Amino acid sequence: MKTIDPNSLSTAELHGYLLGAIAPRPIAFASTIDEQGRPNLAPFSFFNVFSANPPILIFSPARRGRDNTTKHTYENVLKVPEVVINVVSYSLVQQCSLASTEYDEGVNEFVKSGLTELPSEIVQPPRIKESPVQFECVVKEVIELGEEGGAGNLVMAEVVKIHINEEVLNEQGKIDPIAIDLVGRCGGDFYSRCNAESMFEVPKPIRNKGIGVDQIPEDIRLSKVLTGNDLGMLGNVELLPNETDVNEYKLMELSELFIELEDHQSALEEALHHKAKELLKEGKVDEAWKALLTFNNG
Repeated sequence: MKTIDPNSLSTAELHGYLLGAIAPRPIAFASTIDEQGRPNLAPFSFFNVFSANPPILIFSPARRGRDNTTKHTYENVLKVPEVVINVVSYSLVQQCSLASTEYDEGVNEFVKSGLTELPSEIVQPPRIKESPVQFECVVKEVIELGEEGGAGNLVMAEVVKIHINEEVLNEQGKIDPIAIDLVGRCGGDFYSRCNAESMFEVPKPIRNKGIGVDQIPEDIRLSKVLTGNDLGMLGNVELLPNETDVNEYKLMELSELFIELEDHQSALEEALHHKAKELLKEGKVDEAWKALLTFNNG
């Protein structure tokens, strides 16, 4: 494994490692205004939500690494402490990228990127009509993390109004993660897209306390077939199937496999681990446990 002392790298090199490893990152497409009321629009991937009560979003228009200058967004929120954070869907990612061009002060990136200004209801900066969700925010604090190039400036913004395109809501009125079709920033010029092909579900261990990987029998835990993800799923159960259920599963589902490999115990164990792996892919954790426990059961 390569080990790096951050102090031994140039800012550009360190920046590359950080952005390549911490990804994908959500994008804050931030609209602000200057003291003359001129709008500015720029995307930032140093961004996330940090509190729900109060609702706080934080993004960072960092100092430029090459010449240590500051960005118009940062300068604007110091003078007019309001911002609209618009989320970025796949349908506007190219326009978002175009808006990141370092145009001269006063140039309207809405016009340059071909996006539509939409008046906000509480704050002064306009919203992006094409964005599926727009957060009107009041800037509560700006924390400067340094004075050298590459230093971040944390803009702590409290949400005071939310606008959601109803087309991205499901029947329960919640945001559909597939319909909203968000994109995220990765390293270099790469983005990621949150669509049906790239998304998957992992049940949260909130309602139960899993037994943990350490409680999985050693012959299963040290399997050459099962991965860490597989073991994580197996360790997220509260109780193992009882002996009666395991025997019933063996007779009903695995009898042919046991007959075929009766005299080849090592091959039988491996086959059962492969069977369990396939069941885990289908989300059938209880059946996977039954398949694994049949090997030493009876």
